[in-house]
Amino acid sequence: MEFKQNTTLDKILHELFIPYMERVPDVKKISDAMVDESIISSVNDIVNDHIAFRTMGVDNLGIKSFEKIFLHHGYIKKDYYFFENKKLDAYWYAPPHSKYPRIFISELRVKDLSENIQTLIKKYTDTVKKDPVDSIDLDDWKEVGEFFHKPLWPLPTASDYQQLLKESEYAAWVIYNRYYLNHYTISIHRLKEGYNDIEKFNDFLESIGIKLNDAGGKIKTSQDGLLRQSSTVAKMVDATFSDGTTLSISGSYVEFAERKVLPEFKDIPRDKIEAKHLREGFEAGNADKIFESTYTEQTKRK
Repeated sequence: MEFKQNTTLDKILHELFIPYMERVPDVKKISDAMVDESIISSVNDIVNDHIAFRTMGVDNLGIKSFEKIFLHHGYIKKDYYFFENKKLDAYWYAPPHSKYPRIFISELRVKDLSENIQTLIKKYTDTVKKDPVDSIDLDDWKEVGEFFHKPLWPLPTASDYQQLLKESEYAAWVIYNRYYLNHYTISIHRLKEGYNDIEKFNDFLESIGIKLNDAGGKIKTSQDGLLRQSSTVAKMVDATFSDGTTLSISGSYVEFAERKVLPEFKDIPRDKIEAKHLREGFEAGNADKIFESTYTEQTKRK
């Protein structure tokens, strides 16, 4: 999926996607294999269901700061989600036009962590004295693009990262990766017959050597059965910390979503089905397990 149109939002999304593709080799591996298998004719045929970001719930940062970028460009804030065990809040955002992906932004509830971990996190994030989004021109796509990869707080030490990892793998991911694109999502239901359901597509993925997140099962299904999701396990990347130590840590990953037709539209012919006929939004139970695509239990799995 590429964004090479002329609007500011197109350019912002394109700026996000290029470094993500470079950092997540599964993106190219999957899209190239889809072309080779004639599932799609080119990567531009892939429909991006949503993209996701992770943030820290502290002063001047978090959802309330980060969402300003997308609200400015016409996104509409939708449902709230709470992840008790992972200590996260999240919202999803509907795009200004159906050609754009949904946005999913989560935030670590730092105040719910142990006091020593809160102190460790704030050692870094307290260096951010004002909302950094307020200082960028949201109509300048280059400036916004650079912001996503800008170091907002000091690089952590390896020991601090490892200490965070023990209590919150999410916290450890964010403290190093910051606002790096966490994942993008291929819309499985938009693919051709034979590959447009999640079981068949997962079989295809595994046939080309893709390792899938099996937390809660390889397929995560909403309570109504209308949203089914799977994801790759995050690739490990070499990360150099402020003390000069290099560790192999979780990077980003790829997700897959199948949105089924709502019951009231079940009799509509397949070639007449539009986005408005499909299951919308997200499911906390699914997302809870998708988060674990970057977790050690998955990345170290044989």
